[in-house]
Amino acid sequence: MTRRISDLASRAWAQGVYCFTHFLSLAGISDFFRVLPALPPAPWRLFGGAEGCERQMLRFGDEALCGYDVPFPIACLRIFPLNEKFSEPLTHRDYLGALMGLGIERELLGDIAVREKEAYLFCEERIAPYIREHLVQVRRTSVSCEASAPPEGALYETRPLSVQVSSQRLDALIARVFRLSRGDAQALFPAGKVFVSGRLCESPSHVPKAGDVVSVRGFGRFRYRGMESLSKKGKENTAVELFV
Repeated sequence: MTRRISDLASRAWAQGVYCFTHFLSLAGISDFFRVLPALPPAPWRLFGGAEGCERQMLRFGDEALCGYDVPFPIACLRIFPLNEKFSEPLTHRDYLGALMGLGIERELLGDIAVREKEAYLFCEERIAPYIREHLVQVRRTSVSCEASAPPEGALYETRPLSVQVSSQRLDALIARVFRLSRGDAQALFPAGKVFVSGRLCESPSHVPKAGDVVSVRGFGRFRYRGMESLSKKGKENTAVELFV
């Protein structure tokens, strides 16, 4: 992936053209940030189709470099039951499983935001017509797809949460937010499962900045808001927003 990113950056810079990756996972985004200092100075932007998307496409080039503007080739599809009365509760895994069952590669698909009995899918534009035509069932529920604008408001709901920690170290925060032992939380770092605003974090002692989004593979993600106050016993009352 890093070789591909380097090739795209070099082409954009040398030829003054826009170059896009497929949708990148958190690991792919982290790889980009790791090699960024060594890349040609082509302007870049990450975008997943809406604010808050975790899977994002990387674009090299902008109007100043290329002399014209090109939007991200991302489509948004609304997936909804044909008969809401007889539909079943569906999860992110259900939608993703149905899409993968169509033979679509994961890198062509962005985030899937589930909203009650429907979902919004971000995907590459070129694959959108195929999905609209062929995605007709998710589990046992008959569905339909249509082109749509992203949903109004925040893409993902968050729940405010206050946790008491001994320090603002990331391992302490993760342990409290996801109800893990301190040891189990620390083991996530060498396993490459912790990302802070798209960057792999290997240091349990890292202290996030207000606004950072902490993603922990297999557990979820939260936005760090910072320490609010001290308890009578010296514990630090800390505010986060848990993605639900």
